[in-house]
Amino acid sequence: MKFVAEINIMPHKELLDPQGKTVANNMGNLDINGVQDVRIGKHIHMALEADSEEQAKEKVDLACKKLLANVIMETYSFELKAAE
Repeated sequence: MKFVAEINIMPHKELLDPQGKTVANNMGNLDINGVQDVRIGKHIHMALEADSEEQAKEKVDLACKKLLANVIMETYSFELKAAE
């Protein structure tokens, strides 16, 4: 079976996000007012094959833990759908 995973990786809320802070601080320069906080992360689209949805979830979770996310500094979440 073919699946598609949409993965979001974000820095832990407790950690500073210098890139997000820089973007938030410069919003006023673009006349975009009222922005209080910006957090910048990664979005990953992954197509994969697996025998079942459970196996696909395990593969995506393992990829996130071992390669895609630095679990010490980042959190991740994903949605898995059957590919059409």
